[in-house]
Amino acid sequence: MGKKNGKGGALQIDIGIGEKDRAAIAGGLSRLLADTYTLYLTTHNFHWNVTGPMFNTLHAMFMTQYTELWNAVDPIAERIRSLGHPAPGSYAQYGKLSSIPDAPAEPPKAMEMVRILVEGHEAVARTARGVFALAAKADDQPTADLLTQRLDVHEKTAWMLRSLLED
Repeated sequence: MGKKNGKGGALQIDIGIGEKDRAAIAGGLSRLLADTYTLYLTTHNFHWNVTGPMFNTLHAMFMTQYTELWNAVDPIAERIRSLGHPAPGSYAQYGKLSSIPDAPAEPPKAMEMVRILVEGHEAVARTARGVFALAAKADDQPTADLLTQRLDVHEKTAWMLRSLLED
């Protein structure tokens, strides 16, 4: 059972992962959340602004992708909260935490959108993979499971998008 911390009777977190490890994992997941949200926004932007002969294909593909990304942010944020830390939730925080640049101010051509999204999904995969060692060290299976799921999605999506760029 958790121990009282002396501050209004709140219980300290006692889930078998020490505070230092929980803080490190939450920090990594915060970067993953920022990357995911930034990629979501870029993908949604491209869905709205894609033009050209592949419009129907890309418009539908981007909608599937931004919907998946939107559905991913909540489980990541809730895992951060489960570890006892606040989840970042502002554009300013995401700008500082994300490894992905903001979407271009002017919509690029369709295949440039695809290239940018390939790079974005690969970046999110790298971020997720970087948190894996922290989760493994702390024996944090729920985080490891979440990361495995995210890696699968981002690596497959990058492959599918990359295939559109081949001649």
